[in-house]
Amino acid sequence: MSSLSFEPLAYEDIDPERRPSLRQALVPVLGIVLFLSIGSGYLELAPHAPLLWSVVLTGLVGKYWLGYSWDDLYDGAAQSLLTGLQSILLLFVIYALIATWIAAGTIPGLMQYGLEVLTPTVFLPVTAVLAGVVAFAIGSSWTTAGTLGVAFVGIGSGLGIPVPMTAGAILSGAYAGDKQSPLSDTTNLAAAVTDTDLYDHIRGMRNGTLLAFGLSVALYAALGLRAGGAIPAGQVAEIQGALGGAYDLSLLVFVPLAVTFGLALAGYPALPTLVAGVFAGTTTSVVVQGVDFTTAWTVFLNGTSPETGVEVVDGLLASGGLAGSAWTISVVVLALSLGGLLERTGVLAVLAHEVASLVSDRRSLVASTGASAVLVNVFSAQQYMSIVVPGMTLRNLYDEYDLDSADLSRAIESAGTPTGALIPWHAGGVYMAGVLGVAPWAGAWGLAGFAPYYFFAFLSPLVLFASTLVGRGFVTTPAEADQSSPAVADD
Repeated sequence: MSSLSFEPLAYEDIDPERRPSLRQALVPVLGIVLFLSIGSGYLELAPHAPLLWSVVLTGLVGKYWLGYSWDDLYDGAAQSLLTGLQSILLLFVIYALIATWIAAGTIPGLMQYGLEVLTPTVFLPVTAVLAGVVAFAIGSSWTTAGTLGVAFVGIGSGLGIPVPMTAGAILSGAYAGDKQSPLSDTTNLAAAVTDTDLYDHIRGMRNGTLLAFGLSVALYAALGLRAGGAIPAGQVAEIQGALGGAYDLSLLVFVPLAVTFGLALAGYPALPTLVAGVFAGTTTSVVVQGVDFTTAWTVFLNGTSPETGVEVVDGLLASGGLAGSAWTISVVVLALSLGGLLERTGVLAVLAHEVASLVSDRRSLVASTGASAVLVNVFSAQQYMSIVVPGMTLRNLYDEYDLDSADLSRAIESAGTPTGALIPWHAGGVYMAGVLGVAPWAGAWGLAGFAPYYFFAFLSPLVLFASTLVGRGFVTTPAEADQSSPAVADD
C-alpha cells in the first residue's frame, strides 16, 4: 500500500492573505481547460506542451497574483511528485516487465492458449470478469492491466475484437476488482483518510460496485454478440502458427506469471512484486527460450521487435522496454507538477470549498463529494489527490449531517477511483494508454479511444448519484439520520 507523503492544504489552513478567491482560482483552471482543448484538440499536440503551458500559468498566478515565493511553488510541485513517486516507478517497471514477458514467451503463451478456448461472442464479458477476479486477488488495477491486460489485447485482436473494446472490458474488471480488494492502495487510502474501518468501507461500496459491474458485464455480453462476427478463415491458425514458430510455448513460460501473482497474493507490495516478475521474465528468456544473458537484459532496456512473419503478431508483440516509458513518464511528471502547484496555491481547496458551499442536504452532500472527486482527478492528474482532497475537505460536513464516514469513503471511491483512466493527462489515463496501446478518447495522440467501452467508469458514479437521489445506498440512511439528529434536516 502506498502512503501519502503530505496532507493537502485545507481551506481553513490557507493564509487568508494568500488564499485565492473563486475568481482567482478559476484563472489557472480555465487556462488549463483552454490549453488542453487547443493544444491536444485543435493543434493535435501530445499533452506535454499544453501541460507545460499550464504549469507556467499556474506558477505565474501563484507568484505574482497570490504572493507565493518560488520556493513555495517548487515545494508544492516536489511534494506532489513525491506522492506520485510510486506511480512513476511502477511505470518504469511495468514497461520493462511487458518486454521481458514477451521475450520469455509468457504473453505469447497466454495468447496461444486463449485463442484456443475463447470465442468472439464470450470474449468481452469473460475478459471483464477475469480482470475483476485478478484485480480483487492482488489489489492492483495497474498490475492487472499491465500483465493480464496486455495478453488479452493480443487474444482479442486474434479473435477480431477491436482493441478499444478489449481495453474497456479489461479496465472495467480491473477497477471494479481493485475497489473491492482489501489489498488495494486506493481502497485503504479512502478508508484511512475518512477514518473508516476498512471492511466497513468495502461493505459500503459493495452493492453499488456489484450493480455497476454487473451492468457492465451485461453490456459486454451484448457487445460481444455484435462484435463477434465471423473470423477471417485461417486467421487464428495463422496467429497461433506464428506464435508457436517464434517461441517455445511449454508451460514453463508461465513461471513469471506464477511468481508475480504468487507474491501479490502473499501480500507483497506492487513494486517489489513486479521487479521479481522482471527477473523471472529474463531468467525464463534465458532458460526456456535460449536467449543469451546479455540479450535478455537488452530487451529489458530497449524492448522487443519480433519478426514472426505475421504482421499483426509482430505489432502486438512489439514493446519499448524501460526506455520506452520515457514519453509516458514525462506526461505524468508534468501532470503531477501541475497538480502540486494547484494544491500549494490553494486552488484545489477553494474549488472543493465552493462545491461544499452548494450542499443543502444529505443527498447533495454525497453528490457533491462524488463531483469533487472527479474534479480533483481532472486537475491534479493523480488518483490519491482525488481521494484525499474531498475526503479531508468534506468530512466535517458528514459529521454535521450525521452521515457515517463510510458514506464519504464510498462517494470518493465510487466517483474518483474509476474515472482517472478517462483523463488523457491523468497518471491512470497515461499508464493505461501506454500498456494497452489505446488512448482514452478517439484522436488523442493518434490512437482510437477506449472510453466509450469503459462502461464501469460511467456506471460507477452514475449508480452513486442515482442511489443517492432516491435515498438508497447510505450506510446511515437519511431517515435514520433524521431520527438521530433532529436539529439537522434536509431542505
